[in-house]
Amino acid sequence: MASPASADSDQVLVEANGSTRTLILNRPRQLNALSSAMVTELMKCFTSYEEDNAVKLLIVKGNGRAFCAGGDVVEVAQSINKGGWKYGADFFRTEYLLNYIIATYRKPQVSLLTGIVMGGGAGLSIHGRFRVATENTVFAMPDTLLGLFPDTGASYFLSRLPGFYGEYVGLTGARLDGMEMVACGLATHFVHLNRMSLLEESLKKVDTSDPFSICGIIDQFSHRPSLKGSSALNRLEIVNKCFSKRTVEEIISALEQEAPSLADEWVTVAVQSLRKASPTSLKISLASIREGRLQTVGQCLRQEYRMICHVIRGDFSRDGFEGGRAILIDKDRNPKWMPPSLGQVHDGVVEKYFSKVDDPHWEDLSLPARLYHGRRIVPRL
Repeated sequence: MASPASADSDQVLVEANGSTRTLILNRPRQLNALSSAMVTELMKCFTSYEEDNAVKLLIVKGNGRAFCAGGDVVEVAQSINKGGWKYGADFFRTEYLLNYIIATYRKPQVSLLTGIVMGGGAGLSIHGRFRVATENTVFAMPDTLLGLFPDTGASYFLSRLPGFYGEYVGLTGARLDGMEMVACGLATHFVHLNRMSLLEESLKKVDTSDPFSICGIIDQFSHRPSLKGSSALNRLEIVNKCFSKRTVEEIISALEQEAPSLADEWVTVAVQSLRKASPTSLKISLASIREGRLQTVGQCLRQEYRMICHVIRGDFSRDGFEGGRAILIDKDRNPKWMPPSLGQVHDGVVEKYFSKVDDPHWEDLSLPARLYHGRRIVPRL
Protein backbone atom coordinates (compact mmCIF):
# COMPACT_ATOMS: atom_id res chain seq x y z
CA MET A 1 0.00 0.00 0.00
CA ALA A 2 1.40 3.38 -1.00
CA SER A 3 1.40 6.14 1.59
CA PRO A 4 2.18 9.85 1.33
CA ALA A 5 5.85 10.70 1.85
CA SER A 6 4.73 13.02 4.65
CA ALA A 7 1.47 13.88 6.32
CA ASP A 8 1.07 17.20 4.47
CA SER A 9 1.45 15.92 0.91
CA ASP A 10 0.05 13.16 -1.27
CA GLN A 11 1.91 14.36 -4.36
CA VAL A 12 4.69 11.85 -3.66
CA LEU A 13 3.65 8.40 -2.47
CA VAL A 14 5.99 5.83 -0.96
CA GLU A 15 5.72 2.05 -1.06
CA ALA A 16 7.94 0.09 1.33
CA ASN A 17 8.80 -3.47 0.32
CA GLY A 18 11.58 -4.99 2.39
CA SER A 19 14.72 -2.97 1.67
CA THR A 20 13.23 -1.31 -1.44
CA ARG A 21 11.42 2.02 -1.43
CA THR A 22 9.27 3.01 -4.40
CA LEU A 23 8.67 6.74 -4.85
CA ILE A 24 5.55 7.43 -6.92
CA LEU A 25 5.03 10.86 -8.49
CA ASN A 26 1.34 11.46 -7.92
CA ARG A 27 -0.03 14.38 -9.94
CA PRO A 28 -1.43 12.40 -12.89
CA ARG A 29 -3.73 15.19 -14.12
CA GLN A 30 -0.69 17.48 -14.39
CA LEU A 31 1.39 14.68 -15.97
CA ASN A 32 3.30 14.57 -12.67
CA ALA A 33 4.82 18.01 -13.26
CA LEU A 34 7.06 18.82 -10.31
CA SER A 35 5.54 21.25 -7.85
CA SER A 36 7.45 22.92 -5.04
CA ALA A 37 5.86 20.46 -2.59
CA MET A 38 6.98 17.47 -4.69
CA VAL A 39 10.57 18.66 -4.93
CA THR A 40 10.68 19.23 -1.17
CA GLU A 41 9.22 15.78 -0.45
CA LEU A 42 11.60 14.05 -2.85
CA MET A 43 14.55 15.80 -1.25
CA LYS A 44 13.44 14.54 2.17
CA CYS A 45 13.08 10.99 0.87
CA PHE A 46 16.42 10.82 -0.93
CA THR A 47 18.25 12.39 2.01
CA SER A 48 16.74 10.14 4.67
CA TYR A 49 16.98 6.89 2.66
CA GLU A 50 20.65 7.43 1.88
CA GLU A 51 21.42 7.34 5.61
CA ASP A 52 18.99 4.50 6.39
CA ASN A 53 20.88 1.19 6.36
CA ALA A 54 17.59 -0.69 6.03
CA VAL A 55 17.02 0.84 2.57
CA LYS A 56 19.07 -0.70 -0.25
CA LEU A 57 17.31 0.37 -3.46
CA LEU A 58 15.09 3.22 -4.69
CA ILE A 59 12.55 2.88 -7.50
CA VAL A 60 11.07 6.05 -8.99
CA LYS A 61 7.99 6.01 -11.21
CA GLY A 62 4.99 8.12 -12.17
CA ASN A 63 1.27 7.58 -11.64
CA GLY A 64 -0.73 7.70 -14.87
CA ARG A 65 0.45 8.25 -18.43
CA ALA A 66 3.60 10.18 -17.60
CA PHE A 67 6.75 9.62 -15.61
CA CYS A 68 7.15 13.39 -15.23
CA ALA A 69 6.48 16.15 -17.76
CA GLY A 70 8.93 18.57 -16.12
CA GLY A 71 8.75 21.30 -13.56
CA ASP A 72 5.42 23.02 -13.00
CA VAL A 73 6.28 26.14 -15.01
CA VAL A 74 2.81 27.63 -14.51
CA GLU A 75 3.04 27.35 -10.71
CA VAL A 76 6.50 28.90 -10.68
CA ALA A 77 5.51 31.75 -13.02
CA GLN A 78 2.38 32.56 -11.03
CA SER A 79 4.33 32.52 -7.77
CA ILE A 80 6.99 34.81 -9.21
CA ASN A 81 4.30 37.24 -10.40
CA LYS A 82 2.78 37.27 -6.92
CA GLY A 83 5.84 37.12 -4.69
CA GLY A 84 8.84 38.10 -6.81
CA TRP A 85 11.77 36.28 -8.39
CA LYS A 86 13.07 34.97 -5.05
CA TYR A 87 10.36 32.29 -4.99
CA GLY A 88 11.49 30.94 -8.33
CA ALA A 89 15.13 31.05 -7.26
CA ASP A 90 14.31 29.00 -4.16
CA PHE A 91 12.36 26.45 -6.22
CA PHE A 92 15.20 25.92 -8.68
CA ARG A 93 17.82 25.91 -5.93
CA THR A 94 16.06 22.99 -4.24
CA GLU A 95 15.42 21.19 -7.54
CA TYR A 96 19.04 21.47 -8.69
CA LEU A 97 20.29 20.35 -5.29
CA LEU A 98 18.02 17.30 -5.64
CA ASN A 99 19.51 16.62 -9.08
CA TYR A 100 23.00 16.75 -7.56
CA ILE A 101 22.03 14.41 -4.70
CA ILE A 102 20.68 11.93 -7.28
CA ALA A 103 23.80 12.21 -9.47
CA THR A 104 26.06 11.43 -6.51
CA TYR A 105 23.78 9.01 -4.66
CA ARG A 106 25.41 6.14 -2.79
CA LYS A 107 22.56 3.73 -3.45
CA PRO A 108 21.18 2.59 -6.81
CA GLN A 109 18.09 4.24 -8.25
CA VAL A 110 15.93 2.59 -10.89
CA SER A 111 13.67 4.99 -12.81
CA LEU A 112 10.77 3.34 -14.65
CA LEU A 113 10.27 5.69 -17.60
CA THR A 114 6.76 4.87 -18.78
CA GLY A 115 5.08 7.64 -20.76
CA ILE A 116 6.29 11.23 -20.91
CA VAL A 117 9.74 12.22 -19.64
CA MET A 118 10.51 15.91 -20.10
CA GLY A 119 12.50 18.71 -18.49
CA GLY A 120 12.62 18.22 -14.73
CA GLY A 121 11.54 14.61 -15.22
CA ALA A 122 14.82 14.04 -17.05
CA GLY A 123 16.75 15.63 -14.19
CA LEU A 124 14.98 13.33 -11.75
CA SER A 125 15.91 10.18 -13.69
CA ILE A 126 18.87 10.57 -16.07
CA HIS A 127 21.27 11.36 -13.22
CA GLY A 128 20.33 8.08 -11.53
CA ARG A 129 22.12 4.80 -12.17
CA PHE A 130 19.41 2.84 -14.03
CA ARG A 131 16.84 4.27 -16.47
CA VAL A 132 14.37 1.79 -17.95
CA ALA A 133 12.55 2.91 -21.10
CA THR A 134 9.69 1.15 -22.86
CA GLU A 135 7.72 1.36 -26.12
CA ASN A 136 5.50 4.20 -24.88
CA THR A 137 8.31 6.39 -23.52
CA VAL A 138 8.51 9.89 -24.97
CA PHE A 139 11.57 11.93 -23.99
CA ALA A 140 12.11 15.60 -24.82
CA MET A 141 13.73 18.78 -23.58
CA PRO A 142 11.36 21.34 -25.23
CA ASP A 143 12.70 24.31 -23.28
CA THR A 144 13.77 26.53 -26.18
CA LEU A 145 10.17 26.54 -27.43
CA LEU A 146 9.16 27.90 -24.01
CA GLY A 147 11.75 30.66 -23.88
CA LEU A 148 13.85 28.64 -21.43
CA PHE A 149 16.87 26.33 -21.80
CA PRO A 150 17.55 22.64 -21.04
CA ASP A 151 18.34 22.60 -17.31
CA THR A 152 18.30 20.23 -14.30
CA GLY A 153 21.81 19.17 -15.33
CA ALA A 154 21.00 18.80 -19.05
CA SER A 155 24.18 20.67 -19.98
CA TYR A 156 25.97 17.70 -18.40
CA PHE A 157 24.04 14.74 -19.79
CA LEU A 158 23.21 16.19 -23.23
CA SER A 159 26.81 17.18 -23.85
CA ARG A 160 27.86 13.56 -23.28
CA LEU A 161 25.62 12.03 -25.92
CA PRO A 162 27.25 10.69 -29.11
CA GLY A 163 28.83 13.36 -31.29
CA PHE A 164 26.66 16.48 -31.37
CA TYR A 165 23.39 14.63 -30.82
CA GLY A 166 22.95 16.51 -27.52
CA GLU A 167 22.90 19.82 -29.36
CA TYR A 168 20.25 18.42 -31.70
CA VAL A 169 18.06 17.19 -28.84
CA GLY A 170 18.55 20.29 -26.68
CA LEU A 171 18.06 22.96 -29.33
CA THR A 172 15.16 21.46 -31.29
CA GLY A 173 13.21 19.81 -28.46
CA ALA A 174 13.14 16.62 -30.55
CA ARG A 175 11.00 13.81 -29.16
CA LEU A 176 12.84 10.54 -28.66
CA ASP A 177 11.25 7.13 -28.20
CA GLY A 178 12.47 4.45 -25.84
CA MET A 179 14.65 2.78 -28.47
CA GLU A 180 16.43 6.06 -29.21
CA MET A 181 16.95 6.70 -25.50
CA VAL A 182 18.75 3.38 -25.12
CA ALA A 183 20.76 3.83 -28.31
CA CYS A 184 22.12 7.24 -27.29
CA GLY A 185 22.65 6.37 -23.63
CA LEU A 186 19.87 8.36 -21.98
CA ALA A 187 18.29 5.06 -20.91
CA THR A 188 20.22 2.03 -19.70
CA HIS A 189 17.60 -0.61 -20.54
CA PHE A 190 14.54 -1.24 -22.70
CA VAL A 191 11.74 -3.37 -21.25
CA HIS A 192 8.39 -4.00 -22.95
CA LEU A 193 5.46 -2.40 -21.19
CA ASN A 194 3.76 -5.73 -20.51
CA ARG A 195 6.83 -6.86 -18.54
CA MET A 196 7.38 -3.72 -16.49
CA SER A 197 5.19 -4.88 -13.61
CA LEU A 198 7.13 -8.16 -13.45
CA LEU A 199 10.39 -6.23 -13.37
CA GLU A 200 9.10 -4.00 -10.61
CA GLU A 201 8.00 -6.97 -8.50
CA SER A 202 11.44 -8.56 -8.88
CA LEU A 203 13.17 -5.34 -7.86
CA LYS A 204 11.02 -5.06 -4.76
CA LYS A 205 12.49 -8.37 -3.53
CA VAL A 206 16.14 -7.33 -3.68
CA ASP A 207 18.18 -7.04 -0.51
CA THR A 208 21.31 -5.47 -1.90
CA SER A 209 22.74 -2.16 -3.11
CA ASP A 210 25.17 -3.92 -5.44
CA PRO A 211 24.60 -2.30 -8.86
CA PHE A 212 25.80 -5.39 -10.73
CA SER A 213 23.18 -7.56 -9.02
CA ILE A 214 20.44 -5.04 -9.76
CA CYS A 215 21.59 -4.68 -13.35
CA GLY A 216 21.41 -8.46 -13.66
CA ILE A 217 17.78 -8.44 -12.56
CA ILE A 218 16.86 -5.75 -15.09
CA ASP A 219 18.78 -7.60 -17.81
CA GLN A 220 16.47 -10.60 -17.35
CA PHE A 221 13.51 -8.52 -18.56
CA SER A 222 15.20 -6.30 -21.12
CA HIS A 223 16.34 -6.62 -24.71
CA ARG A 224 18.14 -4.54 -27.32
CA PRO A 225 15.52 -2.78 -29.44
CA SER A 226 16.04 -1.77 -33.06
CA LEU A 227 15.91 1.87 -34.10
CA LYS A 228 13.16 3.02 -36.43
CA GLY A 229 14.42 3.82 -39.90
CA SER A 230 13.31 7.45 -39.51
CA SER A 231 15.47 8.07 -36.42
CA ALA A 232 18.01 10.87 -36.64
CA LEU A 233 20.47 8.55 -34.90
CA ASN A 234 20.68 6.62 -38.17
CA ARG A 235 22.09 9.76 -39.76
CA LEU A 236 24.44 10.79 -36.98
CA GLU A 237 26.97 11.94 -39.58
CA ILE A 238 24.46 14.57 -40.77
CA VAL A 239 23.59 15.54 -37.18
CA ASN A 240 27.29 15.99 -36.43
CA LYS A 241 27.95 17.93 -39.63
CA CYS A 242 25.19 20.43 -38.90
CA PHE A 243 25.10 20.71 -35.11
CA SER A 244 28.87 20.98 -34.72
CA LYS A 245 28.73 24.46 -36.25
CA ARG A 246 29.85 27.33 -34.05
CA THR A 247 26.62 29.36 -34.05
CA VAL A 248 22.89 28.69 -34.17
CA GLU A 249 22.68 30.62 -37.45
CA GLU A 250 25.28 28.30 -38.99
CA ILE A 251 23.45 25.23 -37.68
CA ILE A 252 20.19 26.29 -39.30
CA SER A 253 21.94 27.15 -42.56
CA ALA A 254 23.67 23.76 -42.62
CA LEU A 255 20.38 21.93 -42.02
CA GLU A 256 18.66 23.89 -44.77
CA GLN A 257 21.46 22.98 -47.16
CA GLU A 258 21.08 19.28 -46.32
CA ALA A 259 17.26 19.20 -46.48
CA PRO A 260 16.81 19.17 -50.30
CA SER A 261 19.02 16.12 -50.74
CA LEU A 262 17.50 14.15 -47.84
CA ALA A 263 14.13 12.50 -47.58
CA ASP A 264 14.47 12.47 -43.79
CA GLU A 265 11.56 14.22 -42.05
CA TRP A 266 13.61 14.93 -38.93
CA VAL A 267 15.69 17.52 -40.80
CA THR A 268 12.61 19.49 -41.85
CA VAL A 269 11.09 19.23 -38.37
CA ALA A 270 14.37 20.36 -36.81
CA VAL A 271 14.50 23.49 -38.97
CA GLN A 272 10.86 24.29 -38.20
CA SER A 273 11.48 23.91 -34.46
CA LEU A 274 14.57 26.10 -34.55
CA ARG A 275 12.64 28.78 -36.44
CA LYS A 276 9.85 28.71 -33.81
CA ALA A 277 12.09 28.74 -30.73
CA SER A 278 13.18 31.77 -28.75
CA PRO A 279 16.36 33.20 -30.36
CA THR A 280 17.75 34.03 -26.93
CA SER A 281 16.97 30.53 -25.64
CA LEU A 282 18.70 28.91 -28.61
CA LYS A 283 21.89 30.89 -28.13
CA ILE A 284 22.20 30.42 -24.38
CA SER A 285 21.28 26.72 -24.72
CA LEU A 286 24.01 26.10 -27.27
CA ALA A 287 26.55 27.90 -25.10
CA SER A 288 25.43 25.94 -22.03
CA ILE A 289 25.77 22.52 -23.71
CA ARG A 290 29.15 23.43 -25.16
CA GLU A 291 30.40 24.62 -21.75
CA GLY A 292 28.97 21.48 -20.13
CA ARG A 293 31.32 19.20 -22.07
CA LEU A 294 34.23 20.42 -19.96
CA GLN A 295 32.46 20.53 -16.60
CA THR A 296 31.45 18.19 -13.78
CA VAL A 297 27.79 17.67 -13.01
CA GLY A 298 28.10 20.05 -10.06
CA GLN A 299 29.67 22.76 -12.19
CA CYS A 300 26.91 22.33 -14.77
CA LEU A 301 24.20 22.74 -12.14
CA ARG A 302 25.87 25.86 -10.72
CA GLN A 303 26.10 27.30 -14.21
CA GLU A 304 22.45 26.51 -14.94
CA TYR A 305 21.38 28.07 -11.64
CA ARG A 306 22.95 31.37 -12.65
CA MET A 307 21.21 31.13 -16.01
CA ILE A 308 17.76 30.32 -14.61
CA CYS A 309 17.99 33.15 -12.07
CA HIS A 310 18.69 35.62 -14.88
CA VAL A 311 15.71 34.16 -16.78
CA ILE A 312 13.22 34.43 -13.91
CA ARG A 313 14.42 37.94 -13.07
CA GLY A 314 13.99 38.95 -16.72
CA ASP A 315 17.42 40.55 -16.63
CA PHE A 316 18.13 40.42 -20.36
CA SER A 317 14.92 39.03 -21.88
CA ARG A 318 11.35 38.25 -20.85
CA ASP A 319 11.10 35.24 -23.18
CA GLY A 320 10.75 32.79 -20.28
CA PHE A 321 7.52 34.47 -19.20
CA GLU A 322 6.29 35.00 -22.77
CA GLY A 323 6.83 31.35 -23.67
CA GLY A 324 4.93 30.18 -20.60
CA ARG A 325 2.10 32.56 -21.41
CA ALA A 326 1.79 31.52 -25.06
CA ILE A 327 2.27 27.77 -24.68
CA LEU A 328 0.99 26.89 -21.20
CA ILE A 329 -1.32 29.65 -19.92
CA ASP A 330 -3.14 31.46 -22.76
CA LYS A 331 -2.23 28.63 -25.16
CA ASP A 332 -2.38 30.82 -28.26
CA ARG A 333 0.94 29.23 -29.28
CA ASN A 334 2.10 32.53 -30.72
CA PRO A 335 4.89 33.84 -28.51
CA LYS A 336 6.36 37.26 -29.28
CA TRP A 337 10.07 36.76 -28.67
CA MET A 338 12.18 39.76 -27.76
CA PRO A 339 14.51 40.19 -29.44
CA PRO A 340 12.74 38.45 -32.33
CA SER A 341 15.77 37.37 -34.40
CA LEU A 342 19.00 35.48 -33.81
CA GLY A 343 21.05 38.34 -35.24
CA GLN A 344 19.81 40.62 -32.46
CA VAL A 345 21.05 38.32 -29.69
CA HIS A 346 24.65 39.40 -29.32
CA ASP A 347 27.46 37.33 -27.81
CA GLY A 348 27.90 39.83 -25.00
CA VAL A 349 24.33 39.26 -23.84
CA VAL A 350 24.75 35.48 -23.98
CA GLU A 351 27.83 35.72 -21.78
CA LYS A 352 25.90 37.70 -19.17
CA TYR A 353 23.64 34.69 -18.54
CA PHE A 354 26.68 32.87 -17.13
CA SER A 355 27.60 35.67 -14.73
CA LYS A 356 26.64 36.10 -11.10
CA VAL A 357 23.37 37.91 -10.44
CA ASP A 358 23.97 41.48 -9.34
CA ASP A 359 21.70 41.49 -6.31
CA PRO A 360 22.66 41.50 -2.59
CA HIS A 361 19.94 38.92 -1.86
CA TRP A 362 21.26 36.41 -4.40
CA GLU A 363 23.80 33.64 -3.78
CA ASP A 364 25.46 31.08 -6.06
CA LEU A 365 24.21 27.50 -5.84
CA SER A 366 26.04 25.83 -2.96
CA LEU A 367 26.45 22.06 -3.24
CA PRO A 368 27.55 19.72 -0.43
CA ALA A 369 30.85 17.88 -0.61
CA ARG A 370 30.06 14.37 -1.84
CA LEU A 371 31.91 11.46 -3.43
CA TYR A 372 31.12 11.45 -7.14
CA HIS A 373 30.66 7.91 -8.41
CA GLY A 374 31.38 8.65 -12.07
CA ARG A 375 28.05 7.85 -13.72
CA ARG A 376 28.49 7.89 -17.46
CA ILE A 377 26.17 8.27 -20.42
CA VAL A 378 26.96 5.13 -22.44
CA PRO A 379 25.60 5.06 -26.00
CA ARG A 380 24.70 1.71 -27.52
CA LEU A 381 24.98 2.58 -31.20
